[in-house]
Amino acid sequence: MKTVTFFICFLVIAFPVFAQDNKDSTQMQTRSVVPQNATTQNATTQDAVYRRPFITSFANTSIGGYAEANTNYFVQDGVTEGFSMEMRRFNLFIFSSISSRIKLLSEIEFERGTEAISIETALVDFEIDPALTLRGGIILPPVGAFNLRHDSPLYEIVERPLVATQIIPSTLSSVGFGVYGRYFFGDFIATYDAYIVNGLQDGIILNAEGRTFLQAGKVKEIFSESNNGVPAFTGKVALRKRGLGEIGASYYGGIYNRFRRDGITVDAQRSLHIVALDANATIGKVLLQGEAAMSIVDVPESAGEFYGRRQWGAYLDAVVPVWTGAVLDYTAATVNATLRVEHVDYNVGQFAATGGNIGDEVTAGAVGISFRPTPNTVFRLNYRQEFIRDLLGNVPVRRAGVQFGFATYF
Repeated sequence: MKTVTFFICFLVIAFPVFAQDNKDSTQMQTRSVVPQNATTQNATTQDAVYRRPFITSFANTSIGGYAEANTNYFVQDGVTEGFSMEMRRFNLFIFSSISSRIKLLSEIEFERGTEAISIETALVDFEIDPALTLRGGIILPPVGAFNLRHDSPLYEIVERPLVATQIIPSTLSSVGFGVYGRYFFGDFIATYDAYIVNGLQDGIILNAEGRTFLQAGKVKEIFSESNNGVPAFTGKVALRKRGLGEIGASYYGGIYNRFRRDGITVDAQRSLHIVALDANATIGKVLLQGEAAMSIVDVPESAGEFYGRRQWGAYLDAVVPVWTGAVLDYTAATVNATLRVEHVDYNVGQFAATGGNIGDEVTAGAVGISFRPTPNTVFRLNYRQEFIRDLLGNVPVRRAGVQFGFATYF
């Protein structure tokens, strides 16, 4: 019932917001809330990989990126590891306009110094028509909105949404190919994406986390081969109203386990499905954006009830500009106030023996104040609380802390 209630609440918020027409005031206010490149009237979530400030129309090849650093001080049930600082991400972009119809884009991420180095995107687009573009390479599967539009300078909260990292294992990249396109009619833009990719692999279950954990299926081999020879499918449809916002529905699914070795079947084919809804809109001065997702995983009976067969989560951000004015050399600096509420449930269901609800869930909230001297740079101060409930549903563990940091495109 909690799952259904949360999804209904999400839709009740998203659809009336999407239906309102507040075009003129929205167009004026969104420029000061989030980076300019993300808020033009025609900018859809599908555009996210190209809506970055380093890309210019007059250069064949451009290099840019973004940097993110922050401090952390958290206390969990009275115990703290103290104060720490981290350079969380340093990402490099390369864009090349090879010809009038062919574009290349790549992104290399250095996470926490050199703790993890990865290629997030390395794709080539061939545009036949705005309604039909071919895409291939290392792509970002269009499941949810955050996996496509995840750059740190776009957000006022330091931590990424739990639903986008735990239920949808963002940032999720994979080798694949497919098509995307858009249609224009009146004040609306409709977009679609459809790709086949190397899917998530073994590790989703029987991992170090001790739960069904989709992030553990992001193994390095995903960029070189499929572990079972069966491609996954991912797709999205979305509708944007100029000057107001966008709503989208997406899917990711396939076979995740290696069920055949040397031509011999060693296991049943086990499927994974993720469905997601996302929405964003600006009403007056308030930017609302959120995402809800559910995963359904075929877990072997031998794994027992510790590994969830269904997981779900959702988040909602509200961003309000509280002051805009001149600071030093900046004529339109902005101070924003932000609120986030979110929840994830790693194991939806009841224990067979007792009928009681299975726990393993997290409810969290964050408040923040941020300063943007320019739309593409943000200084963020956040206070965050999490309530972590174990598998047996005992009294939740409370974790709370303060984070301060910056993120900027370059």
